[in-house]
Amino acid sequence: MTTVNINLPTVAAVQKFVERISPLSGQFDLLSDEYILDAKSLMGIFRFDLTKPIKLRIEKDTAEIMMAIKSFIVDEPSVGHEIQTVLEDTDE
Repeated sequence: MTTVNINLPTVAAVQKFVERISPLSGQFDLLSDEYILDAKSLMGIFRFDLTKPIKLRIEKDTAEIMMAIKSFIVDEPSVGHEIQTVLEDTDE
């Protein structure tokens, strides 16, 4: 089981995401503090605040699945990355 953060900022992005995962086998859940919803549910996704990344829990993270959702995955910078960026900025 894998959990990634995804970004679905527009109605079109939500539709494309659901179209990509719907034919795939396995369980896909969207998680928030209040909800756990089926990620294949177009209407369910709109219960989330789409201005923020959403946690997606994937039952089986096969290469096919990860390729299908690759464009929706967002990376949150780690603390180490932020420190490195600050250090690089001060070197100038």
